[in-house]
Amino acid sequence: MESSSTLEQLSRLVASALGNADLAMIGEYLDPAVHWGPPGDASPPCQTREQVLKWYTAGYDAGVRARVTEVVIGPDCLVVGLAVRGPRDGDTGEANRWQVLGVRNAKVVSIVGFEKRDDALAHAGMR
Repeated sequence: MESSSTLEQLSRLVASALGNADLAMIGEYLDPAVHWGPPGDASPPCQTREQVLKWYTAGYDAGVRARVTEVVIGPDCLVVGLAVRGPRDGDTGEANRWQVLGVRNAKVVSIVGFEKRDDALAHAGMR
């Protein structure tokens, strides 16, 4: 189990890295075998650090921007709230999204994306 100080430190790093779209900093906190995908996906689309960074890079290059709205520390995880704006959103504003980052040995080992905050919190064991 991760210590609360480790999770607090990692939460600050994650908020800064995502908020600034700093791919080098994002890479620092990702485990080499991190996987990212929707909930319940037995074969997630990203299964390595390089694939996750490539996904973030492709989104950024396409004009997607995210603003961190919250980071909630859970049991061996972080729930990150994001306000996401993409090129196809135009003037319609931002879409709220949440990611549950599973943490082991002070590294993010899994990222699961959600459209609803309550679903993210339930996945994280916080409801």
